[in-house]
Amino acid sequence: MTETTQAVDALFAGKDAVVPAIYRRLIEVLHALGPFQEEPKKTSIHLVHTSGFAGIHPRKSFLYLNLRMDRPLQGERVAKSEQVSKNRYHNEVKVTAPDDVDGELIEWLKEAYALG
Repeated sequence: MTETTQAVDALFAGKDAVVPAIYRRLIEVLHALGPFQEEPKKTSIHLVHTSGFAGIHPRKSFLYLNLRMDRPLQGERVAKSEQVSKNRYHNEVKVTAPDDVDGELIEWLKEAYALG
């Protein structure tokens, strides 16, 4: 087991089984987009293409997916959208089940990935 895998797994310790299942589904979708690195931090996982494009923040029974984009997102599952610079927004999306990784979310991931 690699150091990155161990650090990622540690972030899911004590979480409901659905949380790592959501993460695996997100990673599966992202691998179809192209190469990226998982960078585990103390409380989150940063996803990096040429630069950071997303952050994953596990919670007890869901996760927040923070997408770095050039526009704010709107919708029921968008918990927060914050402008962080002239052309960048951090969009926090609440993901409660693997099935939440649907067409809409995949399109948002593609946008964030293309910018990153």
